Amino acid sequence: MELILKQDVENLGFKDDVVTVKNGYGRNFLIPQGQAVLATASAKKVLAENLKQRAYKEKKIIEDAQKVAEAIKTLELKITAKATEGASAGDKLFGSVTKLDLVDAFEKEGHTIDKKFISITGGNIKRLGQYNAVIRLHREVTVELPFEVIAQA
Repeated sequence: MELILKQDVENLGFKDDVVTVKNGYGRNFLIPQGQAVLATASAKKVLAENLKQRAYKEKKIIEDAQKVAEAIKTLELKITAKATEGASAGDKLFGSVTKLDLVDAFEKEGHTIDKKFISITGGNIKRLGQYNAVIRLHREVTVELPFEVIAQA
């Protein structure tokens, strides 16, 4: 079944992509949720015209996203978290560091980034140390940002 996505769907595609999915997934989930429409010939023509008109606007959006990416690359994020003390305990955290902690750290630096555009390499963090996060500012602009989790004093 060919569908046109009306919004970004994780692990499937971005808004206005034409994707092929199994009939049940499209008919029972994507279309009722309002995330996609059937890719008929007329819908494809309308999509092509919309994409042509949006191409110019898209160029400016990409330039803005690249400026933000350059600003983010210069950041040195240090996230403080409560950790166990003592030689036998090692460097384990009480709880974990998640995407929300990264969102808070970005807001302190003056950047607003939605948590759904951040992915932490390896999932949630449960130990002190250096880690990487991938931030997607646009479908064509992603930034890999190293950050450090340090013990709270």
